[in-house]
Formats: sequence, C-alpha cells, structure tokens
Amino acid sequence: MSIVITGANGKLGSLIIERLLQKVAADQIVACVRDLEKGKHFHEYGIEVRLCDYDKPDTLEQAFAGASKLLFIASSNQDDTIRLRQHAHVIEAAKKSKVEQLLFTSFAFLEQDSISTSHLYMATEHAILTAGMPYTFLRNSLYTDFVGVLGLDAAIAAGELRIAPGDWSFNTVTRDDLARGIAAVLSEGDHRNKIYELTASRPWTFDDLAAALSDLSGKSVVLQEDAGIQNWIFGFLRKINTSSTSTDLERLIGGPVTPLKESIKPFIAL
Repeated sequence: MSIVITGANGKLGSLIIERLLQKVAADQIVACVRDLEKGKHFHEYGIEVRLCDYDKPDTLEQAFAGASKLLFIASSNQDDTIRLRQHAHVIEAAKKSKVEQLLFTSFAFLEQDSISTSHLYMATEHAILTAGMPYTFLRNSLYTDFVGVLGLDAAIAAGELRIAPGDWSFNTVTRDDLARGIAAVLSEGDHRNKIYELTASRPWTFDDLAAALSDLSGKSVVLQEDAGIQNWIFGFLRKINTSSTSTDLERLIGGPVTPLKESIKPFIAL
C-alpha cells in the first residue's frame, strides 16, 4: 500500500502525516511537496518525498505513481479561478496515474453555503465523480481557529466578548481532530465512494465561548451584542453553514472531539 499525500508541508498535511505514522509504516507514506528542500525533514522518518506542484502538471503524474490512496488536499490559493485549474490538473494526473482511490478534502455541508469557495469544492467533487475513480470526500468543517480573529485577549481584559447580533452556533473542530479522522480513513477499513461530514457532533455557541474564556482566565467574561461591530468574520460566517452537525468524525476517531475550552487555549495568552 502506498499512501500519497499532497500539501504535506501544510498545517493539515503535516498533522495528518504525524497521525498516520502512528498507524502505518513510514515506507507506506509518500509526502508530496512544492519545494523538495522544505520537505527534507520527512526523510528523517523514512518517508519518501516527491515534488508535486499543482501549477506544474508535469510533476503530478510522477508524484502520484503507484498510489493506492491519494489524499488530495485542496489548494490554498486565494484566487478561485486558479484553484479550479489546479484541482483539474490534480484530477487529470490522478486518472492518468491510475490512482486506486482519490480522497479529497472538501468543505462540510457545502450545498447550503453561498460563498464562491463552496462552488469550487462542489465543482471539484463533480470532476472527481466524472473521472470515474473510487473516491472519498472528506468534508472538513470550519477550523475552530477562526476564534483567533475575535480578539479573545481583549475580551478577557475588558470582561466582555463583543459579537455581531445573530443566532450563532458552530460545528467547528481543530485541525488535529480532522487529522485524526483523515488518518483513520487512510489506514483503516474500506471508505471508497463515501462522503464524510467531518464536524463536531454538537454545536457550540458564543455563550459557550464566553464561559470558556471565564473558566480559563479566572475572570468574568460576558457576551455583548454590538450591531456596529466592524469585523469581517461575521459577514463570512453568515454565508456558510456553521451549525449543521454529524457524528462521522467522532465515529472515525472513536471518541469525542477536542472540547471547546481546550481548543481555544492556543489563541489566548495566559
């Protein structure tokens, strides 16, 4: 078995490989990177490193050669037109390389979103289906990391967390939880032609976040709605499905996802 992972140097890709090493031998893993020099550290674990640049189709077929499973991590380019072209390159190369199973990191409940990125993911999923290869769609939720733009330290200092008015609830999880689930799919059981919504099984609210900040800081933090708040994140959150949940991730990792209080610790200075 050869598990080929694109975007191996990225935050999610690195975590997936870290988790995967706990389940399979290093010589079964191939790390695909855009810069071979930056991927040298994988050699220390006995992992093969291959050049893989979504903008250079000639690198892709060789990178994917012999893959029984190819984990295709979505492009991080900010231009959706470029991303769609890059994704097309990957899918075409995977088909030419006779990849046995293509796994794609998509976005959770994307049919209910109204942002262009969701349309990109839908188009990529459709292209994979059209290509005719066995597939698995790993629809990742929004990372809990988004709380980092809410000014949590300032909220603790002021004793209030200011948010835009709304009925907010969130199905977010940590990257590490997603890495654990994806590593399980790559290494255990038959997941061909399956779609997984990788979210928390229960949503959390801004009230829960304020309570977690209070517990962690030892100071009272109350929630305050402010119709005049200027923060781009709230406009973005209104356009995506942040509340629908699934038990897929917890079933894959064999237990609960990381609690909210633990998840937000990296984003506050205590």
